Amino acid sequence: MPAARAQRLIQATLFCAGLFGAAAFAQTQRPSVDSRGNVSMPAFVVPYSAYASPEAQRQFQQMLEQGRHAPGIGSIAASRAYYDRINTDRADRMRKIYPVSIHAETVGGVPTDVVLPAQGVAPRQRHRVLINLHGGAFLWGAHSGGLVEAIPLASLGRIKVVSVDYRQGPEHVFPAASEDVEAVYRALLKQYPAKNIGIYGCSAGGVLTGEAVARIITRKLPVPGAIGTFCGSVSELAGDSTFMSPVLSGDPPPVRPLQLADLPYFKGAKVNDSLVFPANSPALLAKFPPTLLITGTRDFTMSSVVHSQALLTAAGVDAELHVWDGMWHSFFSDPEMPESREAYAVMVGFFDRRLGR
Repeated sequence: MPAARAQRLIQATLFCAGLFGAAAFAQTQRPSVDSRGNVSMPAFVVPYSAYASPEAQRQFQQMLEQGRHAPGIGSIAASRAYYDRINTDRADRMRKIYPVSIHAETVGGVPTDVVLPAQGVAPRQRHRVLINLHGGAFLWGAHSGGLVEAIPLASLGRIKVVSVDYRQGPEHVFPAASEDVEAVYRALLKQYPAKNIGIYGCSAGGVLTGEAVARIITRKLPVPGAIGTFCGSVSELAGDSTFMSPVLSGDPPPVRPLQLADLPYFKGAKVNDSLVFPANSPALLAKFPPTLLITGTRDFTMSSVVHSQALLTAAGVDAELHVWDGMWHSFFSDPEMPESREAYAVMVGFFDRRLGR
């Protein structure tokens, strides 16, 4: 293309972009930005994502309604009962779509739920296993929450999934959960080569996955073949999403966003400890196995997940990031949405490609 024509094209493009930007702000007051980059925003309407499915839009409204009735994080017993009801319903719905068998089993001295595909473990998966670490703020989520994360992968992947009932706060504190995962992992190493073991979790389970791998590395155990850190990863909560996500879910902007270190489980833990947040040690991250990271644009952990992927990549780790527009924290816990089915396919495909390599 001649230089003069290219210049005219650039000028026209910039002109059109300017017109579009002017039109976009024509009906609203411009935000103000101070010298530190803090933005003060006038009131405006954020439409729900045009990329999200109709099913997701309906589920988003239901999720908001559920959130209005959720107990506060300080009401431990009430929160455990509340989320167990929600997750039990989810697991029951999942089993109708993704048939599995479930039984309790003690592995390495730790209680677990073992989830197997109803059609049987596939021949190519007989020497592989997945360890699931459930979410729930290190406060709730045992059993029913773990089943929500384990059922789709066991059924679709035709693979055995061991969901760990690890110790949580406030009764227990760091590193109790990491110790439990290590015990389960050591037991499974007697049956499976490390390269055939995958570990994954969502929310607190995603954070615990990173912590458990850091512990496995420091204990000089062979690292698992692949891991998944979903809606939570190797770094503390921070960034734009911690402010924007609550607003996009109908709540006022936080004065100070929740941080993982605020949770009862981390009482007495040091935030600069790389076994708490592996992001503190690039040398430790460099020893991590291939990692799948998943989040959504309305997830309050999105910034930390994106940041974790950048740190892992910088450390030389094969870190694969998937972000769904309009999706909220742990969105794939509800199985009926197309976005959930897409996420399950990504998870199953990732572990199928990575385990055993």
